Amino acid sequence: MEQPALGPLIECYRRQPQALSKQVRLEQALLEMIREYWPVGARLPPHRKLCEALGVARNTLSLAIKSLIEEGYLHTGQGQGTWTRRPHAGTYSAATAETAAAPLPLSDRARKVLSGQGASLIQSGAFVPGIPDIARFPMRKWRQLYASVTVPHNTLLLSYSSGGYGPLKREIRDFLRRWRNIDCDTQQIIITEGTHHGIELCALALADAGQQVVMESPCYWGARNVFLAAGLETQLIPWRPEGDMAGMAGHNLASLPATPVQIAYFTGSHHYPLSVPTSRRDKLALCKACQPAYILEDDYEFNGVDHGELLFDPDSRNRLLVGSFSKLMFPGLRLGYLVVPRALARPINRLRSEVFREGRMLDQAVLAQFIADGDFDAWYQRIQRDYLGRQQVVHDQLCQVKGVISVSPPSRGISLCVQLEPEIDDQRVAQLMIKEHLIVRPLSFVCSDDDSRRGLILGVGMLAGESLTSEVARLRRTLEGILTMRDIRLR
Repeated sequence: MEQPALGPLIECYRRQPQALSKQVRLEQALLEMIREYWPVGARLPPHRKLCEALGVARNTLSLAIKSLIEEGYLHTGQGQGTWTRRPHAGTYSAATAETAAAPLPLSDRARKVLSGQGASLIQSGAFVPGIPDIARFPMRKWRQLYASVTVPHNTLLLSYSSGGYGPLKREIRDFLRRWRNIDCDTQQIIITEGTHHGIELCALALADAGQQVVMESPCYWGARNVFLAAGLETQLIPWRPEGDMAGMAGHNLASLPATPVQIAYFTGSHHYPLSVPTSRRDKLALCKACQPAYILEDDYEFNGVDHGELLFDPDSRNRLLVGSFSKLMFPGLRLGYLVVPRALARPINRLRSEVFREGRMLDQAVLAQFIADGDFDAWYQRIQRDYLGRQQVVHDQLCQVKGVISVSPPSRGISLCVQLEPEIDDQRVAQLMIKEHLIVRPLSFVCSDDDSRRGLILGVGMLAGESLTSEVARLRRTLEGILTMRDIRLR
């Protein structure tokens, strides 16, 4: 088999955040090539040639390759070269290959989730949405906190928790008071393993299989997948933020389901993926029309100043708020919170313990101390200023591109949305951009059938400084070239 071309690998290596070590950047670049572009069994060029092309030392390359061999993505023979493979991929006979190709009997719920647009396998690269700036996160401080909480008298942190780590719940209570103007009791706060876990808890506790969930179109696909996996039916109601300016509700109420609505789900004060402030008035109008039993808001992205658009009220009987620290800190943290009405706190806490158990007390203790020391607020303020500047750069480059209707105004979040002319096939555009190693998501994938909007969802968390400037210029050139092609128009 021919050796893979070096050009895409070099480009992918250069795209990696400069704050990472050369070895980590090289591992990430090789891993992306192996997963997405190089076939199984492709032989890598000689190590000397790789080092010269990438400008790295032999020892750096050897350590990166050794790591990927241990993970099962490469294998080597002494003096014979290095080849790509897939983890746990063995030698298959024709019979076992036929068996492996046979479809497995998945549940209806699983098929619904897998038939839609889910999380991309590519979670790094220029403009990948949903990923914060992990290169600049104060990891040294984080490691020091782990050392400080891991002492003999803290052995209880190795056990199950009961409703979450108390100090963390108190810090979250104070955080919500400072940044969201929410005054709740610690008993109302349930520690979760991220936003999806909080949504899943609500689906299990508050709705039965087959009941209706109303969501806005475009929707956050992760939440929709959680509801589908729980056996609930989702109905997307188109929302257009310009409805406020026209003096009318922004939701298309004609799309409401005829059956009773159990849960109305909204992103919090900043809409995802449109990346614009939400409208409290529009949410209230939709809830008045469909009369949901429960209202769930997902504080997916917020900038600290738009909390007035939240519907959540800690004193209500049917309004809940779910949030996560993953988008504010780093995705692998997988810690979040669910704020529930007082009457629901005890039963949902018990349900969480019975179904999922509770743990990760060490992580909770470290996060609690990180917030208590003021490091979280300092990081949050600093990185949001950075995101605002990055979004301004992207906005200024793309807003004049022919075929682009609008670019979401710069905000302090990690995502922005580029809306395209409605006859443009945004799914085809996204596919062509991936070939240029520009990772974006098409907007139409998360719109309802009666919502004709087309666009691209981008992130700014992975780029900064000179790499941001050069990559945004490349993004613009690539997009301008693609939008002149005839085959990207819908028939």
